[in-house]
Amino acid sequence: MLYWALVFFIISIIAGVLGFTGIAAAAAGIAKFLFFLFFVLFIILLILALTITRRLK
Repeated sequence: MLYWALVFFIISIIAGVLGFTGIAAAAAGIAKFLFFLFFVLFIILLILALTITRRLK
């Protein structure tokens, strides 16, 4: 998922440089959404991993 966030970020940068503001805004929005989704999933899995390892000890 982080890969797709990076891909859409690069697309938005290229589209912004070329003047396609609508495409750049849409790609940036998708990249931002995917990045925050990935970040939230990372935090949830990190918390779960920490609680599981404490129970196993």
